[in-house]
Amino acid sequence: MKKSLFLFLFLSVFITNLSAQKVYLPTPESIGKRPMPEWFGNAKFGIFVHWGLYAVPAWANPVGEPFKVSWETWFKNNAYAEWYLNTMKFKDAPTWKHHVETYGENFDYYDFVPVFNKKTVAWDAQKWTDLFSKIGAKYVVFTTKHHDGFTLYPSTVPNPFVDKSVINSPKDFVGELAKSSRKAGMKFGVYYSGGLDWTFYRSPIVNLFPDIFQSMPKSVAYTAYADNHYHELINRYKPDVLWNDINYPDNGDFLGICAEAINQNPNVVFNDRWGKFKEYGQYSTPEYRTLDSISVKKWETCRGIGYSFGYNQVENDKQLLSADALVDMLVDIVSKNGNFLLNVGPNANGEIPAIQIERLEALGEWLKINGEGIFDTKPYTVAEGASNQKIKIRFTQKENVVYTFLLDKLTDNQLIINKLKKGIKNVELLSDKPVPLKWKQNNEELTLTFPEKTKESYAHTLRVTY
Repeated sequence: MKKSLFLFLFLSVFITNLSAQKVYLPTPESIGKRPMPEWFGNAKFGIFVHWGLYAVPAWANPVGEPFKVSWETWFKNNAYAEWYLNTMKFKDAPTWKHHVETYGENFDYYDFVPVFNKKTVAWDAQKWTDLFSKIGAKYVVFTTKHHDGFTLYPSTVPNPFVDKSVINSPKDFVGELAKSSRKAGMKFGVYYSGGLDWTFYRSPIVNLFPDIFQSMPKSVAYTAYADNHYHELINRYKPDVLWNDINYPDNGDFLGICAEAINQNPNVVFNDRWGKFKEYGQYSTPEYRTLDSISVKKWETCRGIGYSFGYNQVENDKQLLSADALVDMLVDIVSKNGNFLLNVGPNANGEIPAIQIERLEALGEWLKINGEGIFDTKPYTVAEGASNQKIKIRFTQKENVVYTFLLDKLTDNQLIINKLKKGIKNVELLSDKPVPLKWKQNNEELTLTFPEKTKESYAHTLRVTY
């Protein structure tokens, strides 16, 4: 009798839990119809972290901004420091010359492993998340395995070519950062290089076409390796974002991975870099590029503050975006239904360089005052407006407010803006204390008068209430 009662109670609880949360199946019908979790559309601003063995040499030739340099010369002079292993294979290129002069000709890339492990003993995730939270980031995406194959957690999935002591970190950086990020109120996502792994394919990538596609591992062994890594990451860390890079094996368990991720964490979102499974991606990920107009489908721009994702000791102010440019980019992206995933590249000790922190903190200070026009907003009917002073104008909206951003400095205290619908009730300039502005409207043309002494800002935000 007691056993029957216990079984009855157990089944009741089990069925109740099932009914409380929808269970997703590894099928196109189940995965394809799942709506985008609301948090991602509201988040707007996230931090990408590229960190790994490449942070030890931290060197790349900053030839130019990515995607603006010819593919015929890009890989030989790659500005991405995280591609160091591939770039150093060109014996007549600057990276190889630097490597030989600094470490010696016989120093292998994976000889950086003990150096990295030693330098990161005192690493503290809290320092990162204190900064990310302070500047207003809503989510963090962390590189769990980049193209070099080194995992930033002690994976139990065996690599058929490299010993675990070489290819797996003994320290669980992923777990510590996940815990710290969530404690600070941010979502946590995992980046994984599904399309490239240079422990499986060792020939250098010389040109984009066809080299990068030929270098994507296609063996059954690699497919199982990548699948098992994903299942491991999902079960250990229950990520809020699955950020796959480059591609994914055609015979991979994509649908199983997504179903498991959703059932473990209903808030999870996944990007579109999954090769033949791209159509199931919930948002697109242009790299070092933004869109020209509002996109109905959610999207996310990812880029470094400079030309590289991984820390590059060669970069200076010439390569890094200014705080003003970062603010303008964030506003432009959000006005067009995008998120901005801004990358930081810590050094080998896990310290974020001051040159990056300076810009991040400036962006954070701007968000403290102007963030209400960024977070939890939707695109307006148009992304861009125009003005008599030729100031670049962007819009977002929330309930009965249209936020209007002025991306350039005022040249006169009277400004005329178009594209704002009729019916305005009030206009304020966001500041430490909102400043009421004098205004008049004629159809969709709004004339504003600013105080003679208007406090400077990277981008002024107007709260236009209807």
